[in-house]
Amino acid sequence: MQHNTYAKEFSEIIHKRRSVRIFDQNSVFDHNMVTQCLELATLSPNSSNLQLWELYRVKESSSKFSALVKLCMGQKAAKTSRELVVVVARRDLWKSRAKANYDYIEDCYKDADPKKQKQALSYYGNLIPKLYSKYPGWSLLKKGIAFLAGLGRPMVREVSETSVRISVHKSVALAAMTFMHAMTAHGYDTCPMEGFDSKRVKQLLGLPAASEISMIIGCGKGMPEGIYGERFRIPNSEVIYEIL
Repeated sequence: MQHNTYAKEFSEIIHKRRSVRIFDQNSVFDHNMVTQCLELATLSPNSSNLQLWELYRVKESSSKFSALVKLCMGQKAAKTSRELVVVVARRDLWKSRAKANYDYIEDCYKDADPKKQKQALSYYGNLIPKLYSKYPGWSLLKKGIAFLAGLGRPMVREVSETSVRISVHKSVALAAMTFMHAMTAHGYDTCPMEGFDSKRVKQLLGLPAASEISMIIGCGKGMPEGIYGERFRIPNSEVIYEIL
């Protein structure tokens, strides 16, 4: 019975979440709720558990809020928001995040058989460095190795620098979606935006050059006119397939 209740509530959240482009600037807004939702976002699944994301909050009271709104091209979803969350991909932090995982696994396996410990640690000590390291020509060499290995057995082909970058953004997007669903569950609305000057936003927030902004999410209590029409989706028959 409880399982059915959870399923119903989750379905309601999914159906209720919409990209709202006009927020109520006069309603009470609980910034502490954003904190809770961001903490839930960090529990999202991510590639190799590297957690290569950062989430920057810019509240309406911030001295940088107006400037950030301007860099979001003055969109209503930014201008009327009560808080903006800048979702950042940090592919460049892979070494420190891999080490954190390595240390955690090493502690978990400290009393295990040395052979099992070595196997468990090899992922972060050997494979991840090979995948994420950057050297001249290394991306092309990885593609060549994957191609040759794939001649005789199944092999992951997405090993180039571009593929690694895409993988990081996949994980970041999952965290962003978790955050937006959490906000919906707490009665608030969001709008993910891609229309912004990424170079100037990084300068405004003091982000390193290697960081990449995935999206900026406007948060608030949505106004009815903030939803621009009924939800439209192409037929499921065109996107969901069963392979027999």
